[in-house]
Amino acid sequence: MGTVIGLERLLLGGRLRGERVGLVANPASVDRHYSHAADLLWSAEGVTLAALFGPQHGFHADLQDNMIESPHAEDARRRVPVYSLYSETREPTAEMLEGLDVLVIDLQDVGTRVYTFVYTMANCLRAAGRAGLPVIVCDRPNPVGGVACEGPMLEPGFESFVGLFPIPLRHGLTIGELARLFNAEFGLGADLDVVPMNGWQRAMYFDDTGLPWVMPSPNMPTLDTAIVYPGAVLFEGTQLSEGRGTTRPFELCGAPWVNAERLAARLNAHRLPGAWFRPTSFEPTFHKFARQTCGGCQLHVTDRTGFRPVLSSVAWLREFFAASPEQFAWRQPPYEYEHEKMPIDILAGSSALRSQIEAQEDPRRVAESWEDGVAQFTRVRAEYLLY
Repeated sequence: MGTVIGLERLLLGGRLRGERVGLVANPASVDRHYSHAADLLWSAEGVTLAALFGPQHGFHADLQDNMIESPHAEDARRRVPVYSLYSETREPTAEMLEGLDVLVIDLQDVGTRVYTFVYTMANCLRAAGRAGLPVIVCDRPNPVGGVACEGPMLEPGFESFVGLFPIPLRHGLTIGELARLFNAEFGLGADLDVVPMNGWQRAMYFDDTGLPWVMPSPNMPTLDTAIVYPGAVLFEGTQLSEGRGTTRPFELCGAPWVNAERLAARLNAHRLPGAWFRPTSFEPTFHKFARQTCGGCQLHVTDRTGFRPVLSSVAWLREFFAASPEQFAWRQPPYEYEHEKMPIDILAGSSALRSQIEAQEDPRRVAESWEDGVAQFTRVRAEYLLY
């Protein structure tokens, strides 16, 4: 049967009978038969679906860009309000939660600190704690497994909506485990219940689960995207194209001024585990360098268990910078509601990585600078593991 997700176990248990339920979800909130959580709750005997909440990109994930707010609305079929938690508020207000008996969160995370869905969840836990409203988080697989942790930790002073708490870029937790850790370690104060999965093991990638892949967000089309994303998301902090506007976002990266063959040769000389950089040209249809030919590379993962996405992208950044320090540029604020700090700094979790790239430090030396923080995090997270 494969992995049984928290949503399916919650519905089988009948525990929502007689409750007025608010649901935080998006199009990836489906069961193994592609039935959406909202439809399942709407049709469940004795359950009243009273409100819907959507994270970044909207409840319907119909907003393509990563910094376009979605409006509040009404669900035309169910005649219930649809509240946007990526709008003038990123936390449900007391008015939005009024009249609910329980808040159910069913979101597909991708295992990376900067994915905003987990902070939508954290904000919901905080707001529900203040309101005395119980929260149920339906657990789902970490698509890139629950073993490896990698990357710099978020440091104090660099908190933002792409990183509220000190965890590494690749955290190796499920969204339910993150909920437990956030609630306990950072004092969110929610009456929290996590419905765990059956049949999921930490070494599993998403295609080991037997579950259908539905894009969690518009630029997360495949599992291949999720595998490279913990590192390649750093390119959002540059003026390089991270492949948005192509069919391979985050696997492609480049700019019009890049010599693809020279870049690929320098990158492959690093002999990074599980990674091969293929020189290529691409033309984004929107976003950075829309309708301009970019030289760059496609990152091919040849061994996903040995692959280190953050290390690979640090090498990629280093070689882009080395190719032309005059043309390479960091993206300037604002970015994700932060108007002062550099986007690369809030993505990386501090200004250290930016300095390391500009100083042309060896990528493996850069990775060594994360090791103590990751080791400390793995000791903390052990208390919150469910599998």
